[in-house]
Amino acid sequence: MNPQHFDERETRSPEAREAELFARLPELIAHALETAEGWQEHLAGIDPASVTSREALGSLPVLRKSSLLEAQEKRPPLGGYTTVAPTAFERVFMSPGPIWEPQAGGSDPWAGARALFAAGVRPGDLVHNALSYHMTPGGFILDYSARAMGCTVFPAGIGNTDLQVQAMAALKPKAYTGTPDYLKVIMDRAEELGVELGFLKLGLVSGGALYPSLREEYARRGVKVSQCYATADLGVIAYESEAMEGMVVNEDYIVEIVRPGTDDPVAQGEVGELVVTTLNKDYPLIRFATGDLSAVLPGVSSCGRTNMRIKGWMGRADQRTKVKGMFVDPAQVARVKNAHAEIRRVRLTVLRQGEQDHMELSVETEQADDGLDARIQASLREHTGLSGSVKLVDVGSLPNDGKVIADERPIDN
Repeated sequence: MNPQHFDERETRSPEAREAELFARLPELIAHALETAEGWQEHLAGIDPASVTSREALGSLPVLRKSSLLEAQEKRPPLGGYTTVAPTAFERVFMSPGPIWEPQAGGSDPWAGARALFAAGVRPGDLVHNALSYHMTPGGFILDYSARAMGCTVFPAGIGNTDLQVQAMAALKPKAYTGTPDYLKVIMDRAEELGVELGFLKLGLVSGGALYPSLREEYARRGVKVSQCYATADLGVIAYESEAMEGMVVNEDYIVEIVRPGTDDPVAQGEVGELVVTTLNKDYPLIRFATGDLSAVLPGVSSCGRTNMRIKGWMGRADQRTKVKGMFVDPAQVARVKNAHAEIRRVRLTVLRQGEQDHMELSVETEQADDGLDARIQASLREHTGLSGSVKLVDVGSLPNDGKVIADERPIDN
């Protein structure tokens, strides 16, 4: 560690990082195919030696949580996606679904130490960790990371706010880790009890949105709060740095943004679903879809870290919508788009007209002929089983918000 960065890997050239990641990836895929039934089925026919670039990786199928859940039900408990037996892991956790998640080996199995360092935490600091330790890995993720970098951790968990205040008053932690809003609950309660928390200087939060107004309130109360983006399956994927210019992708993670409901990468800057590949040999996750929306930011951070940056969490990608009693999925809308070479982008809007559901497909195109809207309308009916109207619009006119389906029906209907 140095005063500015966790290690020299954070500041190497983007080209060197990319070369290293894609030199390691073929071996990981080969190992997964040799030892894991789930991956043998999911990546059937794939030549691992060919996956040496982002373009090649983008041709592999995405693994979504729904498929992982089905696989875990078929081959309990871990679905055949691990390369070692379930009993080889230190812990197995349960998230809603239920989805079972193993804890990999090593001192920092969820790779959160960089995020803590970027937030200002240093070896020797005491960290008050108010993430849940119950069933899910939430509390363990940053607990392990803090201890791996030489910190002491108070495993507070969630709830029992008065006891949390009492523990803070006694231990005087420098840093808080937990959800964005629970720190305010603790600080407000401390104020009510007349307990001074001036020793608390830093926060690293996850598991929810850190709204600008809340971050500003913490700053007024003397606590600098940063956020990281983490999931139970993958660990800490990205984190804020002191530059506050989006989130820097963690080392040893390959991040892509794909069009929701598809396997297809989008252009840089376009909002889509975050897909992550990890290089964990015991629990490899290759093109694992998080179900969250984000977008890649151009360039590198002014903090000196050179990895890809993302905007952070921008909502959920699962936009399945019930229309006239039938679900319409983004994948169906993507099939309509792919059926017509003239289409650049599409957006399906669900409206309420005359007390009935109505679908309107907005289509960006540069090649509108007289019959194009009718042909697309026929495709819409073919791929969704429902009729709808088609509106041809100028290229670049649709919102860049990651939405393939926008439900604009009144909430009370």
